[in-house]
Amino acid sequence: MPTQLPLITPMPRQIFTRPEDIKRVITLPVRTAALSEQRARDLPLSRPLVMAILNVTPDSFSDGGRYRSPQHAVECALEMFEQGADIIDIGGESTRPGSTPISAEAEMSRVIPIIRGIRQESDIAISIDTYKASTARAAIDAGADIINDITAFRADNDMVTVAAQYKTPVILMHMLGTPAEMQKNPYYVECVREICEFFESRIAYCIEHGIDKSKIILDPGIGFGKRLMDNVQILANLDEFRQFGLPLLVGASRKSFINMLNPTDKKPEERLGGSVAAAVVAVLHGADIVRVHDVSETIEALKVVQAIKES
Repeated sequence: MPTQLPLITPMPRQIFTRPEDIKRVITLPVRTAALSEQRARDLPLSRPLVMAILNVTPDSFSDGGRYRSPQHAVECALEMFEQGADIIDIGGESTRPGSTPISAEAEMSRVIPIIRGIRQESDIAISIDTYKASTARAAIDAGADIINDITAFRADNDMVTVAAQYKTPVILMHMLGTPAEMQKNPYYVECVREICEFFESRIAYCIEHGIDKSKIILDPGIGFGKRLMDNVQILANLDEFRQFGLPLLVGASRKSFINMLNPTDKKPEERLGGSVAAAVVAVLHGADIVRVHDVSETIEALKVVQAIKES
């Protein structure tokens, strides 16, 4: 990963597609003719979707080193599917603050066997959490459906080509700086407005390079180059990002801002209350997808929210 990602030049304010103009589903690539005949591979956005985190890394901030083997990781992924997860997000490189990049070869050696293992057992949606085009291509060939790029295609120029070629949904996340230094005095004048300007630029970039607008999902990047006040403001003003008419993903699970709000000696995996609260608030403020570690607890909370909203 480069030491510094390209700066984004703010674009003139413009109106993007309204929510009602985009079909409210996330359409996944059709893998086989047989599967296509059985049912469409669509993720409906009529309810909030739960993306389960599967970090197959030795050093992720919360669950690094958790999985004893690729088979164990596959079993855990299938368990999260049984709990109700809609998407399994697989990452082979830690992007916690201060983390060190690894090679694409090392990343692929971690994620590809697991993607293949899951795909042999289930057709659940799989996203690959990577900013490397070679890893994304190999992951899609192995059975992944979605590209989740924390750099929004700024780290690897070939990533947008891969996404356009395979017609996969893509998650564009906002991050200030790089994981190695993103939490070293991040600063915004108006955080939400600046993220909106970033999204404007990256959406235009994707469209210019052949990615259909309906394939784009936006992630404001909780905890990625953000101060406590920024994270809180993002969650409180998620509706600002609805102006783009695109699905919105929020990943606040177990992040350090929770401990900043409620200082304790708890380990990240013990931040269940704050994580579920953040997911609920995100959905109430317009999130379509929440990225979480604690699948069953989050789903239970969201079912209550959904029932109340529909009553």
